[in-house]
Amino acid sequence: MTVAEHATAQRSGDVDLAPAVNALVAAKSVTVLCHVQPDADTLGSGLALALAIDRRGVPVQVAFAEPSTLPTSMRQLPGVEFVVEPEAVAREVDLLVTVDCGSRGRLGRLGDRLDGARSSLVLDHHRSNTMFGSINVVDPSAESTASVIARILDLLGTEIDSDIAHCLYAGLVTDTGSFRWVRPGTHLLAERLLATGIDGALIARRLLDTHPFGWLPMLSKVLGSAVLVPDAAEGRGLVHAVIRRSDREGLNSEEVESVIDIVRTTAEAELAAVFKETVTPEVWSVSLRSKNTIDVAALATRLGGGGHRYAAGYTAKGPIADVVAELRSALG
Repeated sequence: MTVAEHATAQRSGDVDLAPAVNALVAAKSVTVLCHVQPDADTLGSGLALALAIDRRGVPVQVAFAEPSTLPTSMRQLPGVEFVVEPEAVAREVDLLVTVDCGSRGRLGRLGDRLDGARSSLVLDHHRSNTMFGSINVVDPSAESTASVIARILDLLGTEIDSDIAHCLYAGLVTDTGSFRWVRPGTHLLAERLLATGIDGALIARRLLDTHPFGWLPMLSKVLGSAVLVPDAAEGRGLVHAVIRRSDREGLNSEEVESVIDIVRTTAEAELAAVFKETVTPEVWSVSLRSKNTIDVAALATRLGGGGHRYAAGYTAKGPIADVVAELRSALG
């Protein structure tokens, strides 16, 4: 292991990675589950792990409960051949691994696959993780689950080649907001991944800066209806927007998920929220973002969700006016 690789492997602080390494070495068959509406950190982490497991000669499959197809921006990730339909996920497996999932609920209808696994391994970096596996390796100090996977692969002795690096870089660049939210060592890992020959600019452009034309009119409508509540959150301000089912027609989940990163730029609001109606009427997936003083992970946890200090989410049901009022009330 090189000095850079050793540094990457040791950035886990007090988190013991040995249980994860031991479980992966012992596994005879593996299922890797990503969270619903997968982002590049959960899918990139899952595919990087699958590539490594496959090279050990162990059967492996990767899946997520919804949507029904791979997000367009992630179809170029190496290892997508390991992704199977939810119905094809084995009901019994030696080891089930979840990546970037803070709770069993984030697995959607695939949560029941935990019950048929001889052992379950949770790999994550969310402080709000509910520790729902038989083995839980959660590093809240990590900037992404992809960086946790990188350290585990080093300890496994797996070569991080360009294919694995592509997957890990996808998770790293997106979960750090294009390296706006970094920690000591983040750029070291990025440099190491880029040194394998991957095209970091192309990966970032596909994931963050490419949308179909239909995204523009949706964005215009949704942002035009945004509401600023200056006195919310004890005067720190709340800005919120609503995306109804009719607004998202013909668009992929990644277009819908991108809206929060625009709403959060509002200078007059410490807190941003986007209420996204799911395929079920009056069921809302809520994205929360804060800048400095509000712990949205704690806020989301009180409302049945979870996440990071500055980025979190939860699910709510009911008329949108009631759902917005519930958030306002939770802010105090």
